[in-house]
Amino acid sequence: MYIHPLDHGARPGWRVLAPLALLLASACYQGGATLDADDTTGATASDAGDAGGSSDADATGDDDDDDDDAEPPPAFKPGVPVMPRLTRAQYLSSIEALLGPELPAPPTEPDTNPYLFYNIGAASTTLSELGAQQYEEAADQLSAAVFADAARREALVGCAPASPTDECVAGFLAAFGRRVYRRPLTEVEQQRWLGFADELAAGDAWQGLRYVVAGMLQSPYFLYRVERGEPDPVDPSRRRYTSWEMASRVSFLLWNQGPDDELLDAAASGALLTDEGLRAQAERMLADERARAAVQGFFAQYLDLARLDGVTRDPERYPLYTPALIEAMRTELELLVDDFVHRRDADIRGIFSTRHTFVNDELAALYEVEAEGASPVTFVPAELPEDGVRAGLLTLGAFLTMNAHETYNSPTARGKYVRERVLCEVIPAPPADVDLDLDPEDAGEGTLRDKLEAHRENPVCASCHQYIDPPGFLFEHFDPIGAYRTLDNGLPIDASGALDGTELADARALAELLKSDERVGECIATQLYRHASGRREVLSEKPGLDAIHEGFAESGFRFNALLITLITSEAFRTVADEEVLP
Repeated sequence: MYIHPLDHGARPGWRVLAPLALLLASACYQGGATLDADDTTGATASDAGDAGGSSDADATGDDDDDDDDAEPPPAFKPGVPVMPRLTRAQYLSSIEALLGPELPAPPTEPDTNPYLFYNIGAASTTLSELGAQQYEEAADQLSAAVFADAARREALVGCAPASPTDECVAGFLAAFGRRVYRRPLTEVEQQRWLGFADELAAGDAWQGLRYVVAGMLQSPYFLYRVERGEPDPVDPSRRRYTSWEMASRVSFLLWNQGPDDELLDAAASGALLTDEGLRAQAERMLADERARAAVQGFFAQYLDLARLDGVTRDPERYPLYTPALIEAMRTELELLVDDFVHRRDADIRGIFSTRHTFVNDELAALYEVEAEGASPVTFVPAELPEDGVRAGLLTLGAFLTMNAHETYNSPTARGKYVRERVLCEVIPAPPADVDLDLDPEDAGEGTLRDKLEAHRENPVCASCHQYIDPPGFLFEHFDPIGAYRTLDNGLPIDASGALDGTELADARALAELLKSDERVGECIATQLYRHASGRREVLSEKPGLDAIHEGFAESGFRFNALLITLITSEAFRTVADEEVLP
């Protein structure tokens, strides 16, 4: 790991921290090595995760084989372990849970989202030297802010230490260490941190604790999710996550932060090794507001809402466009997800066909619907007309705007989104030597659909575009900000298309089709599994994923039930007996 040289002149407060920094450096995790439970100190240098993914996004696809003499399907084998670093949201949320609210949010290395999810990026990317330095500086700044405030430090520690070696310090380190490490400290770890507190106190017990807190917040056991499991007595080819590791896995999935004391107490009792114990804790946590934020985080990544951040349009060309309209589109989807998951606990597949949504005044104007009481900052429920042009998430502003260019539509991007995000299918990248640029305004007469015929005339392009363009054409009645239109380049729009051989008249017909397509539910469950696992699934996990899909279907495709089905599944509780690789 990289420890930035300490500038004692410029930062005198670090003079006392220097011995601790050296100790941290000596205990740094190196890629390919495994963390020893007694090795308490150290910051991180690299992420030791392995995405473990498959090049086939639908690695769990069925082989429609009805032969009664066929061999039984293979038994479930769990995927390889990963060791993800905390995402930025997980880091900040965990810091707040440990130290309290209203602390400054320090800079950290940006998240990446290969295969949609930040957890996969956190398990497959290397932390830079700058990133390690940022964690070091953040730990110092955060601990300094807490311990400079007498009321705050006393609330954190829970007692007033008379000396660095009294019972107050020992009790705090045991309790705080359990929250930070997401497991109890070993006796060696406890004594080592007590020694640091004494060594760095310089006669001030509070100062010793301040530097120990800074050290713990740099530990790989805090910054990484160290979940290796223990030998499975039933199957030596795999490992089973410990009760403490299950507490961590459940908490990061449901709250996007480390476990609270009640969950850790359940881990200590062994309750998290049973279906009943896991279900009880999951139900408790799902009733908490923190679960709402975590669910929103999953759907924001699954639906790729970050792409709204860079959207701009020419107001002269699109008079309804404002930056506030784009933000309203994001809020609309957040409210819609919350309605399906938390308010009504409804069949989540309905999000792709519902005529119910939430609008402010700008969205109401865009959709041409009544919205009494709406204002720029007030969203109200709205019903899209039964005989109207919209139905479901794919006819709302966010999807239509994200998957369009600044001045013209992209049936290809819209069709690709349907294939990849909604149905979990794989679309290969275009050949490197293919010109991807298309300027409809310089391409002569005809509609955009006419101009895209070149995709199907070029054999290099046809194999993919004949697959992704037909569902994309279904949205041609909606322009690059999602407003309805009937003409393109002065000509009537043909918004017919197809999905897997089924001819469809328009986007409303697609919504009706998706409402009963079993792949939609399976894809949502698969995407959640990837998010929770920090990697792509592999073929050997198919029986485990099939069981999750089946449980999801039996629940009526309710997302909360899916979370509990996932948490109690073998796939979530076991891992292959392999070392974590860099």
